[in-house]
Amino acid sequence: MNVPPVTLDHLVLATPDLEATVADFTRRTGVAPAAGGAHVGLGTRNHLVSLGGSRYLEIIGPDPAQPPPRDARPFGVDGLAAARTVTWAIRPPDLDAAVATARARGYDPGEVREMSRRRPDGTLLRWRLTDGAGHPTGLVPFLIDWGDSVHPTASGLPVTWLLELSATAPDPDGLRPLLSAVGAGLRPARGPAGLSFTVDTPRGPVTFG
Repeated sequence: MNVPPVTLDHLVLATPDLEATVADFTRRTGVAPAAGGAHVGLGTRNHLVSLGGSRYLEIIGPDPAQPPPRDARPFGVDGLAAARTVTWAIRPPDLDAAVATARARGYDPGEVREMSRRRPDGTLLRWRLTDGAGHPTGLVPFLIDWGDSVHPTASGLPVTWLLELSATAPDPDGLRPLLSAVGAGLRPARGPAGLSFTVDTPRGPVTFG
């Protein structure tokens, strides 16, 4: 197994067509992701699946109910030709301290900014995260802090248990110190830059890249 430590918060599966990717996930796993909500002003919305415990999968794509955003949509959604696991998030005990520690170790995870979205039931979720600008491949996770907000997994999401999270990188030895700087336990293998994960489902293990 190559599962990161319990600090894993969520994986991000980005797609140019959210409806089609949710349908494909449902077909392959037998589990239908739950509607998460819209990121107002960013032009995206998401669907969620629990990965067991306080971990989850975010499937994010364009929101046709919103006008085109002023800036590019998050996670490179506008440039995708197909669904892809683009990055992941870890949840440190103290976000600001974790950012300071990472910078002291030679890696800048980016600026901390506030975000929010409203669930279909009207509940407003707020969180803080690093913008992840320090490593554009997405292989080094961004950091997130939910503060006093309800965590997405507390809303009874459908579950597919995470079995494995894997990464490949052209220079895995150069990537490992950056992962260590933010406290991530993932060990990348040599190969093209990419993330993949495997979940246990009613239809058996299924892998997404």
